[in-house]
Amino acid sequence: MLGWRRLALAGSQVLCRGAGGLDAAGRFGDRTDLWLLVRSLHGKSSTWWDEHLSEENVSFIKQLASDEDKAQLASKLCPLKDEPWPIHPWEPDVFSWDALAFQACHGQRQRQLCEPGSVLNPPVDRSGRTRPSLLRKQSLGSSRVGLVAVKLGMMPFWTKDGQKHVATLLQVQDCHVLRYTPKENNDGKMAALTVGGKTVSRFYKSTSRLEFYQELGLPPKQKIKVFRVTDNAVIKPGTPLYAAHFRPGQYVDVTAKTIGKGFQGVMKRWGFKGQPATHGQTKTHRRPGAISTGDVARVWPGTKMPGKMGNRDRTEFGLKVWRINTKHNIIYVNGSVPGHKNCLVKIKDSKLPAYKDFCKNLPFPTYFPDGDDEELPENLYDENVCLPSAPSITFA
Repeated sequence: MLGWRRLALAGSQVLCRGAGGLDAAGRFGDRTDLWLLVRSLHGKSSTWWDEHLSEENVSFIKQLASDEDKAQLASKLCPLKDEPWPIHPWEPDVFSWDALAFQACHGQRQRQLCEPGSVLNPPVDRSGRTRPSLLRKQSLGSSRVGLVAVKLGMMPFWTKDGQKHVATLLQVQDCHVLRYTPKENNDGKMAALTVGGKTVSRFYKSTSRLEFYQELGLPPKQKIKVFRVTDNAVIKPGTPLYAAHFRPGQYVDVTAKTIGKGFQGVMKRWGFKGQPATHGQTKTHRRPGAISTGDVARVWPGTKMPGKMGNRDRTEFGLKVWRINTKHNIIYVNGSVPGHKNCLVKIKDSKLPAYKDFCKNLPFPTYFPDGDDEELPENLYDENVCLPSAPSITFA
């Protein structure tokens, strides 16, 4: 049967079989030859795992796989069964003033040295203003790992001064550290942690991918992201990550893939004004117009023209965290976030220099529910957020 199946899938072939056998010359016998026409089968050559199963069998297998994943996480298989890695303290960035650049700014010939790390009394130029270009980073501080979350949607909230804001809800679903890559095997500067988020069905993953998760002792993940961390912020593979990794009041950077709009014109893609509707314009109302000049005789690279819009990775920097729900692992960030609902996003501490000071009071390297002596409440709010239980009007 296997040979006939391969023959049928190979294509249209004509088979000849003699009923009377072959003679000495290699020709068929006296009986009429039997000709068989095999047509190609246009169906798929492989079958899905649930193609020949009933609905009850499919639901039973899915429930069994889900129970195995939960039991695997509860039993803390490899590598959670071993001892945890040591926890190091958080270290800030160390800056120093560039003395040579400062002397060149003032036109001084003699060399004057500045103490490393002295930022309380920074040097000034002739006009009495501080020169940020003279500030040099002497050593890199701690850099934590990020999270992979699911975008749920948006909702409004109010601050204590009566202003209305909009927040995006990001839920952390089954986020775990998958792999640790030392800096020698990464880029030579910083180590890397591979993080996976949102557990998915194992029936739609390849065999090599399932073997990778089986070695880790974790269920398959839908999205995998890589975060560059310092040596004192590494986390053991298999460690779960929670929304309490962040705190209200800090700022984060969110990366996601924008919604794809397909092929669009310049008016929608780049915001062009368009051409007049009348006065001699024919079929050019939404066209870009001239794309170059005659003397150049070429179109410069980067010219804004029609093309595919969206479906690209985009990062929103400096989004404030207003609220943390520790029960359902939901993070409320300020404003909008790229991507559609139920898409997976990448969240990490903001790398903007103005928000670096907010990282010193965060759980380092991450939040451990077993190691924390103080139990967190269900909701953590920023100090400026008006609580839902607070009265909307108060009388003095």
